[in-house]
Amino acid sequence: MTTVFQDDRKLTYLNAEGADKPLKSPLPPDVLDRARAYRLRRLREEMARQDVAGLLLYDPVNIRYAFDSVNMSIWTAHNPLRYALILSGGPGIMFEFKGCEHLNDGLPGIDERRSSIGWMFMNRGEKAEEDLARWADEIAAELRTHGGGNMRLAVDRMEPAGAFALAERGVQVVDGGKVAELARAIKSEDEIALMRWTIRVCEAGMARIYQHSQPGVTERELWAHLHFENARSGGEWLETKLLTCGPNTNPWYRECSDRVCQLGEMISFDTDMIGPYGYCADLSRSWTCGGAPMTETQTRLYETARAQIEHNMALLRPGLSFAEFNAKSWRIPPQHVDYRYSLALHGVGMADEWPVVLLHPDFEHSHGGQIEAGMVLCVESLIAEEGSESIKLETQVLITDEGCERLDSFPWEM
Repeated sequence: MTTVFQDDRKLTYLNAEGADKPLKSPLPPDVLDRARAYRLRRLREEMARQDVAGLLLYDPVNIRYAFDSVNMSIWTAHNPLRYALILSGGPGIMFEFKGCEHLNDGLPGIDERRSSIGWMFMNRGEKAEEDLARWADEIAAELRTHGGGNMRLAVDRMEPAGAFALAERGVQVVDGGKVAELARAIKSEDEIALMRWTIRVCEAGMARIYQHSQPGVTERELWAHLHFENARSGGEWLETKLLTCGPNTNPWYRECSDRVCQLGEMISFDTDMIGPYGYCADLSRSWTCGGAPMTETQTRLYETARAQIEHNMALLRPGLSFAEFNAKSWRIPPQHVDYRYSLALHGVGMADEWPVVLLHPDFEHSHGGQIEAGMVLCVESLIAEEGSESIKLETQVLITDEGCERLDSFPWEM
């Protein structure tokens, strides 16, 4: 059976030069250069506020934010063999593993390159303790040289043995995640330009998903179209595999499977895409397989999800505390409470970021803070009820001096 799609506007997000070609960024190099300088400056300013002599980064997302240095990000996320050290009174040092030093050529934030010391057991076996000592000696020595007597070191990710070894050398280890998250929370105009391009690539991938949302396709086949568009257009990876159809959509958080989508079933997904320039496009949409008209129940759930998105987005403005937002936020109807998404808002940049504002039934467990100009936030909705499918919607917005601006424009249904 040939299916006629109801909304061809979505297909306009494919590459105008042809869907068989990757998208190529139109941004000039100076945009990235300015973004790099801004990000490193943000980290150094936050280090000063937190009174730390150094910032040691193992998280590949934080390393990219600091230096724009990339090397097998997924592999190094669970194999801590490369790291960056930023010294408050000194240089930025990239510790790269042997044979990969050239990957950092031309990166302006790196003042010095050194070989990393990988003291994990998988890499060094019984020699790991010896390498741990050499690593700790080197880090402590840099703090003594550049810290002016301050031995506070902020670290984002590290095995316990590393913290113990540094403490033995007089280093006080503090939370580097706080430093990085607060620095990353406020974006520059150049970062926003880079994010807009990642969103453009993501929306092309979403158009491919829509184009292939025909009866008989599997969830995994649909999800692969987003991978394909991201990879060929210079993107990085997908953080999750959240695309399901029909009964697999409820409860939420099942990952894509080999289930075959049927005509008229709801297809719901959350992109969580780390795209070009390392920025995240975190968008969610739901539509029917084959472009079939929604049933009465699907329509009612979808309209409810849209109401949540529109209400909460209209509240966003700089200076609004998270508590004030919660007090004014959209209230989820009782029949949907047990199927709710836990978040109302969350930050996004090079990945999901601080802040995280919980939905009103869970807000008592949320943290403090306020919305600030320059933040990029995702506004979330997940609506379902007993026996229904789930509608998952999410949009990405920039907080401006006047309120907020949507960064994505991929059409909603209806």
